[in-house]
Amino acid sequence: MARLIRWLVPVALLLLLVLLHPLWLTALGQFLIKAQEPFPAEMVAVLAGDGLGYRIRAAADLVERGYAPKILVSGPEGYYGSHECDLAVAYAIKLGYPAEWFLPLPHDGDSTREEAQKILAELARREVRKFIVVTSNYHTRRVGSVFRSLAPQAELRVVAAPDPYFSPASWWHTRRGRKLFLLEWQKTVADWLGM
Repeated sequence: MARLIRWLVPVALLLLLVLLHPLWLTALGQFLIKAQEPFPAEMVAVLAGDGLGYRIRAAADLVERGYAPKILVSGPEGYYGSHECDLAVAYAIKLGYPAEWFLPLPHDGDSTREEAQKILAELARREVRKFIVVTSNYHTRRVGSVFRSLAPQAELRVVAAPDPYFSPASWWHTRRGRKLFLLEWQKTVADWLGM
């Protein structure tokens, strides 16, 4: 009997995990999101890493709605000989947003932490003390943590740009959603470990 119980308990737990997978997978996806409402700021800083334009459009929308007058557009090098900020700004202008809204920030940052350091240095140079950071929804918790660790006195909010490939309630249904989830969790754990 004890042998049967030892066999049934793991099977029952596995079955429970399978049956309840939408609940715990949603919770794991939701954990990555820690977005805030925008507030009146001196500038919007939009992070690189979105080749589809959702972040730059969300940032432009904030300026259009009067939350800030300008957008600092982060852009590492490596996109066919261009910096991502140059491509993002050109895309936003093509959509009809005024060119004077955008301040490209080309840099060689290779991680969210390095990108945050470059952005914070530029904001300090411009004497910006109150700003909004725009990034993808699944990236908001980690971005907030990184920016606040580097600039604990800064007055900032992290605003989520929508991402059609990542919804906490369904990310596991698409290949791209699964990749975004796994990569963001990998980076989150690496940050926790100080890597």
